[in-house]
Amino acid sequence: MSTFLELGVRKDFVKGLKELGIKTPTQIQEIAIPILLHSKTDLIGLAQTGTGKTAAFGLPLLQQIDTSKKEIQTLILAPTRELVQQIQKQLFKFTKYCDDRIFAEGIYGGEKIERQINALKRPTHIVVATPGRLIDLIERGDINIKHIRTLVLDEADEMLSMGFKQDLNRILKYTEGSRNTWLFSATMPEEIKKIVKKYMAVDAARVEVNKDALVNENITHQYINTSIKEKVNLLGTLLESRGTERGIIFCRTKAGTQNLVAELKSKGFSVEALEGDMQQRDREKVMRAFKKTTLQTLVCTDVAARGIDVNNLAYVIHHQLPDQNDYYTHRSGRTARAGKTGVSLALIIPGEMSRINELRKVLGIQFKEVFL
Repeated sequence: MSTFLELGVRKDFVKGLKELGIKTPTQIQEIAIPILLHSKTDLIGLAQTGTGKTAAFGLPLLQQIDTSKKEIQTLILAPTRELVQQIQKQLFKFTKYCDDRIFAEGIYGGEKIERQINALKRPTHIVVATPGRLIDLIERGDINIKHIRTLVLDEADEMLSMGFKQDLNRILKYTEGSRNTWLFSATMPEEIKKIVKKYMAVDAARVEVNKDALVNENITHQYINTSIKEKVNLLGTLLESRGTERGIIFCRTKAGTQNLVAELKSKGFSVEALEGDMQQRDREKVMRAFKKTTLQTLVCTDVAARGIDVNNLAYVIHHQLPDQNDYYTHRSGRTARAGKTGVSLALIIPGEMSRINELRKVLGIQFKEVFL
């Protein structure tokens, strides 16, 4: 296994990584970093969340920045405000020991646009943005991304499933020219293939991590046979057995999320809901409590969970299985990050065994039935 220095990462960045406890490259970092450092190329990276993608594209990006130029040189697009903030924070930490300051600005909805416009008046080398807010700023003439050399699409499949297809196409058209595009995605649906074909070079480099294991191999997949009536009592038993460990329970609907939270709270459990229509400040309050571990369990819809990145989650419980197989991958991937292990547990009712068999076949994972 190579070291970051052997991959070509500068000493000052390696020092910053060490301080973050990042000492050895992950698989995607080991493959992608040398390619992105040593050749001007488009790149398609197939990798789950939690595999170290931010450093895989972030370190080469930072090494390419010309700090003598006060223009935006790189644009990173991500599906949610949380992910934008997280990427921006990581880039900042990587650059702690650099002599020349590299400035990265985060652009996202749910915050006053004027504040972001003022921030962009300062020297800015890298913009990390959600597609919607970026389009607003482009239309107002408050941002110039015509000179970018690199465009990163992070969690591209998530951006499309959240309805950003038109925005993405507009941004890709708008920045066409001499830029390189680096696309990262957990899955490769048809729409992503269209983007690759239309906007990326035919000879784009391809990096696939664990391509045979669509779902992280450190996750144990389990299911429990139960009934609709028994689900809440069963969840109570499961949460009690988990002690102080933190996890996420997934529901299919917003109403289901709210009902479940009310029932679990009435039994004395430390749970809160995270759903799509929440006010941004309420969402942030819940996420802060969860990250600080004062809150133990989140109950989420698939849409609301996008962009959540919390370390040390011990388990994911599927109160209901998702409609789409991809969503199972995204849900499960919240646990067992950065080499840790985790459990993904589905509560299934009569008639749902066929879904477990389908997931087993399509995703190539082993499920184990457990009994309480």
